Amino acid sequence: MTKNHFDETLILTKAEEQIMQLLWEKERAFVNDLLEMMPEPKPAYNTVSTIVRILEQKSFVGHKKFGNAHQYFPLVSQSEYLSNSLTRLSSTYFQNSYANIVNFFAEEGKLRQKDIEEISELLDTLKHKKK
Repeated sequence: MTKNHFDETLILTKAEEQIMQLLWEKERAFVNDLLEMMPEPKPAYNTVSTIVRILEQKSFVGHKKFGNAHQYFPLVSQSEYLSNSLTRLSSTYFQNSYANIVNFFAEEGKLRQKDIEEISELLDTLKHKKK
């Protein structure tokens, strides 16, 4: 997927993120396809349609017209959105420090021993690659 120039200051709502997750998984979908993929209780067709149109206005989603129907597809990759979200989180709450993020989770007791070991191994690998 090509890099899209979406507004990085935009924050998606929980409902918008749910639709984006489905589109990233499916790659292309009509509103009915999205509805079928959603858990119970399913929202109304018009609700999903409205959310998709909002995502289009935010430049996260594009569409291709098939008669009266629109097939939607993501314009922003999942990794782009994730990177932007983590960068925003880091700058807003952790003084642009990923170490502060890890420290926060460690102090909150959210890191299991296995997580700590995996992080340590990743850091060792990165150190060796930079040498």
